[in-house]
Amino acid sequence: MKSAVIRQVKSLSMSCDRVGNLLLAKFSTHGAGDVAIYVPANIVFWLLRHLPVNQDPRLQPPPAGPSITQHDWENPYIPRAQYVNAKELPGAIRMTFALDAKQDLTVVLDRSNVELMRQIMAMYTKDLIDLDA
Repeated sequence: MKSAVIRQVKSLSMSCDRVGNLLLAKFSTHGAGDVAIYVPANIVFWLLRHLPVNQDPRLQPPPAGPSITQHDWENPYIPRAQYVNAKELPGAIRMTFALDAKQDLTVVLDRSNVELMRQIMAMYTKDLIDLDA
């Protein structure tokens, strides 16, 4: 089993491909540079079924996420997630993405980033193709 790189997320951005089968997720992390991965639609729909919805009306949004450019979409070194394991922690969620071309990536998202991710993925559901539906 490959060891996982672990990153604490400050903020994130996501963008959908034109075909509707991938999101490009870019995480801004504490103590390291930005990390980007392709997240297939089946993982997005699975996460939407399992991520908790924010119940705190006072939850503050995270800082602005990293920008996603055409260069990111054309970068041949961005790995694709094959599957994800998620575990809820007190005030956070740890997600380990098994990647096709690099070490697995574990990201720890606080509640505000979990809600941001959930909202972005929900926004893109109309653009994504759910092959498992």
